[in-house]
Amino acid sequence: MSEQMHLAGFMHASHVVHSHAIWRHPKTHSGFLQPEYYQNVARTLERGNFDLVFFADILALPDRYGNSFETSVKYGTQGAVTLDPVLVATTMAVATQKIGVGVTRSATYYAPYDLARTFATLDHLSKGRAAWNVVTSSGDGTAQNFGIEKHLEHDIRYDRADEFIEATFKLWDSWKEGALVLDKENGIFADPTKVDYVHHSGKWLKTRGPLTVPRTPQGRPVIIQAGSSGRGKEFAARWAETIFTSPLTPADMKTFYKDVKSRMGKYGRDPEDCKILPAVVPFIGETESIAREKQALHHELVHPLVGLASLSNALNYDLSEFPLDKPLSELEFREGNQSMYDQILKLSQDRGLTLGEIGKRYGQSRLVLQIVGSPTQIADQLQAIFQDEGADGFVISPAYIPGAFEDFVDLVIPELQRRGLFRKEYTGNTLREHLGLKSLNSQ
Repeated sequence: MSEQMHLAGFMHASHVVHSHAIWRHPKTHSGFLQPEYYQNVARTLERGNFDLVFFADILALPDRYGNSFETSVKYGTQGAVTLDPVLVATTMAVATQKIGVGVTRSATYYAPYDLARTFATLDHLSKGRAAWNVVTSSGDGTAQNFGIEKHLEHDIRYDRADEFIEATFKLWDSWKEGALVLDKENGIFADPTKVDYVHHSGKWLKTRGPLTVPRTPQGRPVIIQAGSSGRGKEFAARWAETIFTSPLTPADMKTFYKDVKSRMGKYGRDPEDCKILPAVVPFIGETESIAREKQALHHELVHPLVGLASLSNALNYDLSEFPLDKPLSELEFREGNQSMYDQILKLSQDRGLTLGEIGKRYGQSRLVLQIVGSPTQIADQLQAIFQDEGADGFVISPAYIPGAFEDFVDLVIPELQRRGLFRKEYTGNTLREHLGLKSLNSQ
């Protein structure tokens, strides 16, 4: 358990994030197609000494609800517009000096060589601040965008992802440290004895190598993972150096934290080698009542269908066939986001929420925990979770952009610093150093 918490800012290269109200919010700047929009976020979070900002990604326009993209496009659901986050993150990296930049890439629909080259390049251009958020993707729409008719089954996707990471690591390691010589006097560019073929040939993947990008400042980018199913947690315990998760309650966070950390020993890993960061959406006001007014304004901007369109895609199930004024029934569910379905069903059964109410709730923050109050109250809530071993830190997801990040940096960060819970300045240069992870290169 770290003495100080780690913080990440959560983003989509899009008009919304977890909150589907963002693009409608009066305090949101409407520049999500412009580099300055994202660079402003990166500079703000760097001013707050955040470890990193990282991007989720969506590879298909949501069209599962009613088997049409009409609702998604009309109401602006998550995924209606998504830029390539690698390019967006690169513009943020060149506009900053310290903050890490993480990007989601699917281990189902990209080739190891292409991905290894992309992230090695990002690690060089950011001077050692890159991270890869490994996902296995879901939904037949995504599969069809990549020329595949049917999406792989849940556990098989993770089996393939295990091999994908193995192959990618081999490519990143195909240039040994010190291989690049750059001896101008003697005309020696690099040492060929320190560059190796990979010759990976497995059940799912083949790649020859070596990579055309020399060894990176971090040795390899930081690995982020977000799976919350049983198979996903096993995958995370084996590979993840940072875990993004979104349990419904602080108690759920503690359960998840203990579960994943306990699995790491079987892979020869120390629990400190992985930082678990649950997501929260903060609403901050000078007083609690002002903060709750901000939350209420935000919630009223969410149309229930925007949440249901997004949820249908996450579950890979058309929810338009169910009445909006009744609780959700149990589904014949096997292909989409299993952990999300479990959360939705629990909400429906425990609280008696109708499908329409679930849609509105989902659109407000995709079920990410909302914390509300004054800066002191927000710090109290984060401190309680952190010190109760429910987290190594937090992913901060905005309700509007850039103001929600600015409020957190200007009002909550100083309170956390006064309590000794967060750094007052960066003490390193690479993302691995920010996260307290072991260096993969000699010093």
